[in-house]
Amino acid sequence: MKEKRYEELIERLESIVEQLEKGEKPLDESLELFQEGVALVKTATKRLDGVEKKVEILVKDIRNDEHFEDFPEEDQE
Repeated sequence: MKEKRYEELIERLESIVEQLEKGEKPLDESLELFQEGVALVKTATKRLDGVEKKVEILVKDIRNDEHFEDFPEEDQE
């Protein structure tokens, strides 16, 4: 089974939230939607955590690169 992109996870989560907010679904179906939403949040959070770690590694690598120079910040006038 193909892993969904982060954006697809968020779209599905938004859809679930909209359905639950309407309050028109039977209790059992609402519970199933809620459970799916919780699983989506966990998956999206893990994905974001992984991306954050990769970015931290890349930034650390850039800072450790002996050829990297800090450029002065430009005045924002």
